[in-house]
Amino acid sequence: QRRVREAVVSTQSTGVNGLTAKEGDRVWLKNQTDGEFDDTKLVEGLVGERSVYKRRGRPDGDQGLKIDQPKHLTLLVDVSGSMYRFNGLDQRLQRQLEVLVMVMEGLQGAEKRVRYDIIGHSGEDPHITFLSRDKPPANEKQRLQLIEEMHAHSQFCWSGDNTVTGLKRAISHAASVPEADERIVIAFSDANLKRYMIRLSAIGDAMNCDPSVSVFMIFIGSIGNEAQQLRNVLPSGRSFVTMDTKEIPTVLQQIFATSIVNS
Repeated sequence: QRRVREAVVSTQSTGVNGLTAKEGDRVWLKNQTDGEFDDTKLVEGLVGERSVYKRRGRPDGDQGLKIDQPKHLTLLVDVSGSMYRFNGLDQRLQRQLEVLVMVMEGLQGAEKRVRYDIIGHSGEDPHITFLSRDKPPANEKQRLQLIEEMHAHSQFCWSGDNTVTGLKRAISHAASVPEADERIVIAFSDANLKRYMIRLSAIGDAMNCDPSVSVFMIFIGSIGNEAQQLRNVLPSGRSFVTMDTKEIPTVLQQIFATSIVNS
């Protein structure tokens, strides 16, 4: 919990000092469309606002952009048996669950701007609905129950891999969500594909199956250099390899910035 909360604080801080810092008569102008990425604008970046940068200058009253409909985010989580089996090797399952807690805590109270659901895939089932977009967890107890459910599935499910099928179904699900300003799928995987004779290019093909959905992959585990090999063949700028929960805020910022540019 401590590691997660440190990461949450780093992306959710108020940045009061940045607002009052001066360079002569210049200040940090927030809500800009160019400049440095403002790390206090994580949620705004997710919902697609373009004014998520800051730069030095004279105040001009820039107010940023408003959205009429919420963004839709689908988190596709890997709850396959290998996640539990190799957790002792690199804590891949633990890190994935930490990331989910981070995102759920970060989006609490932002339901009018972004709605999200959590879907899992394993060798037993390519599409497991853990959380629906209209029922976000209201408190820490509900978040813990979700995490325990995912952990239990990974521990007791049958072996196998449905990454490609699960990804396609998650994208199809996101595309079908009505009244969304933008649809984003962030998929987590431990890159354990060679064991099941899955072509690396099949992941890239799945990611590009619907242009109305922005799709990103985060590899949080790997045997050897499998994750890096996958990243090398996937669409540029849309896949990441991270082995530390503290790196996730930066990865999410990159994803949201890419989504903003593409939209």
